[in-house]
Amino acid sequence: MTDGKNSLTYASAGVDIDAGNALIDRIKPAAAATKRAGVMSGLGGFGGLFDLKGAGYSDPILVSATDGVGTKLRIAIDTGNYDTVGIDLVAMCVNDLVCQGAEPLFFLDYFATGKLDLDAATTIINGIAKGCEASGCALIGGETAEMPGMYHDGDFDLAGFAVGAMERGADLPAGVAKGDVLLGLASNGVHSNGYSLVRKIVELSGLGWDAASPFGEGTLGEALLAPTRLYVTQVLSAIRAGGVHGLAHITGGGLTENLPRVLPEGLGAQVDLTAWSMPPVFAWLAEQGGISQAEMLKTFNSGIGMVVVVAADQAEAITGLLQSEGETVYQLGHLIEGEGVSYTGALA
Repeated sequence: MTDGKNSLTYASAGVDIDAGNALIDRIKPAAAATKRAGVMSGLGGFGGLFDLKGAGYSDPILVSATDGVGTKLRIAIDTGNYDTVGIDLVAMCVNDLVCQGAEPLFFLDYFATGKLDLDAATTIINGIAKGCEASGCALIGGETAEMPGMYHDGDFDLAGFAVGAMERGADLPAGVAKGDVLLGLASNGVHSNGYSLVRKIVELSGLGWDAASPFGEGTLGEALLAPTRLYVTQVLSAIRAGGVHGLAHITGGGLTENLPRVLPEGLGAQVDLTAWSMPPVFAWLAEQGGISQAEMLKTFNSGIGMVVVVAADQAEAITGLLQSEGETVYQLGHLIEGEGVSYTGALA
């Protein structure tokens, strides 16, 4: 080994191990706040340990989900607003898990960048912890990868991995039948899908991210970074009450492609598009982009972030329960013989 004046270090190649260690120290309090029954270890080990019996399960089935935030990250990077994309990351994973009937238990994140910005990374991971805490899900590990030459200055990517559990035999969908009622839970905007089209429309509009939002408060960038809603605790309450036959998280593919994923062969969904009003962002996107109704329903959530398929005789009770949990609930329609999703009325 040499200590000559031209000797290289990992830091001189662009990777700062000390900064990575400092990040772990910064985020430990936020991760600790997500601790729940079953957690056996904190951050810093080679893996995260979780005790399913300690979490209260006797005969558990594990369910896993992984996802990212997509090109919504581009807006966060361009505006320097990193407060909410961590919540988006968690929501995209745990909202999927609960559709299987599972309770999210723990979460791991992957944060990759060209050069680690401690302040930005801390804000992002604190957002992940906030999303986990709101979902009853423990942040027990993750990976921060500093990769010079792989990302442009300031760019980063996020991925998440969530694990949940249910008792054997409690998986969804189950018992889905003709006549079941479709309850729609309101979204608060675009959530985390369709942002490549959103960014194209904004480009065509000539507006910058710092322009006043044409459909709400604050700047356009701030409005479009509204975080994906978390439906976990509310939906779990409905499942435990009984009468829930299926759940569909309305992400990429919209109502048109996500609802059929929970329907058995021979059953279709009839949806009344007048049952709810779209958040103003969607009307603006449709007008600016000249987007057809069919494209809106296939690309965006259009105002419905989750659909709960329930027994007809339980629809009123489950609606009341979800409303008591803070949800805005719309009766969208019901299941019929057929395939796919058919629509009546028009989006407004």
